[in-house]
Amino acid sequence: QVQLVESGGGLVQAGGSLRLSCAASGRTLSSYVMGWFRQAPGKEREFVSFISWSGGSTVYADSVKGRFTISRDNAKNTVSLQMNSLKPEDTAVYYCARLVRPHPPYEYTNWGRGTQVTVSS
Repeated sequence: QVQLVESGGGLVQAGGSLRLSCAASGRTLSSYVMGWFRQAPGKEREFVSFISWSGGSTVYADSVKGRFTISRDNAKNTVSLQMNSLKPEDTAVYYCARLVRPHPPYEYTNWGRGTQVTVSS
């Protein structure tokens, strides 16, 4: 069983940047498709991005395309999400997870407690 811990969230002004990190323990991530989803208060879970096991393929939600970049370091057992040009509508708790179905409707497992991202206008 893999345990995931997200970090890097915070409060930032619109237009700013944050880099989220996801550290794994218990098992290597190298054979998994990994991704991020987010959930804002009162809203449904929203897919953000995923990355293939090799890192050679990435997919983004239209809402973040061109602003967010997902990456992974299998040697360090980490996944990251670089978020630029942040908007108030990006405010949410962000979760790192393993994708068990990397296409809509996305299915996730093993997500951590999440990290709060708040973007002020």
